[in-house]
Amino acid sequence: MDEQENKKAILTGGTAGIGKETVLELARKGYQVITLGRDREKIEALLEQAENEGLKDKISVHQMDLADTENLPDFVDRLWSEDGPFQVLINNAGIGFSSVLDSTARDIEYLLKTNVNSYMLFAAKIGRKMVDENIQGDIINIGSMSALTRGKGSSGYVATKCAIEGFSEALRKEVNPHNIRVILIQPGAVGTDMQEMPVHEQHELQQKLEMLTVGDIVSTIVFALDMPRRANITSLSIKPLRQFI
Repeated sequence: MDEQENKKAILTGGTAGIGKETVLELARKGYQVITLGRDREKIEALLEQAENEGLKDKISVHQMDLADTENLPDFVDRLWSEDGPFQVLINNAGIGFSSVLDSTARDIEYLLKTNVNSYMLFAAKIGRKMVDENIQGDIINIGSMSALTRGKGSSGYVATKCAIEGFSEALRKEVNPHNIRVILIQPGAVGTDMQEMPVHEQHELQQKLEMLTVGDIVSTIVFALDMPRRANITSLSIKPLRQFI
């Protein structure tokens, strides 16, 4: 039996893009995976694919908006009680955002709740449980190379990804003494539904080595998790070969 057969993972934003493929791949490797998503149609699509692949018993999905800060703390506690303990937390949920110049206060609030607050809350709740129950766990935060390149026209998104970069580094120093790893993965351009361009244009860029596939990031996540416990990949940036950033 593989070591992963005894592991449980919780992943936010697991019904589309990087999150969805990560959920499926971890289930294929033997993990029990709990994930969350907002969109009912996407949830049903994930469950249908899981059933088609014989992974139905490996994947559970909850409908939850991570910007619901009033109910989210109790919801995470309930997940741990009913579905835990978890050895892996992957903070992946996020929304795209352009410049703050054209946004409202409500837009910015929703962005921060989804892209920053949810990361911090899940890490706080799950990390605390890992420490208290002496679990040698992994916390993976999916960031973005936008935190490094800081391109114009994306100030809102850049702000959140810079926050995740700093948060991950400080959190790592807090939980490493408890044998918990924190891993920050920062992708460059990836072909997902967050991209504004049509899918066929994404495929063209991938053929030109100018855009990553979702599979590239999933492989990176699995690689980081499979490292020996003595090794903590603290930060990993992965960009398309011909994305000149």
